[in-house]
Amino acid sequence: MSSDLHPSIVALVSLAANIASNHPKQGLCQIERLEGYGVSRAQIDTVVEIARHIRDEAAQKLDVSFDEAYAVQSRGAAKTLAAIAVNDGCCSPTPSGKSCC
Repeated sequence: MSSDLHPSIVALVSLAANIASNHPKQGLCQIERLEGYGVSRAQIDTVVEIARHIRDEAAQKLDVSFDEAYAVQSRGAAKTLAAIAVNDGCCSPTPSGKSCC
């Protein structure tokens, strides 16, 4: 039994990682490969949505963490973005309801 991943899976992972990490190339080079492997546009769109959701959720949580630390440091009584409710679970669904876990 081989542990090698199918090239389409590698391309999907690469696309998602590039998007989630804000890589300057954004994984765009993977789109043509994926289409060549027969991956549908709908499947690619799902991967893009999930990757963007993970990226955005991470950024929001970092912002909240920064705001909390900043408020403590400045003894701030002012409202911060930390007051925005953030889902503390390990995973929240994308806006269209797709699971990223």
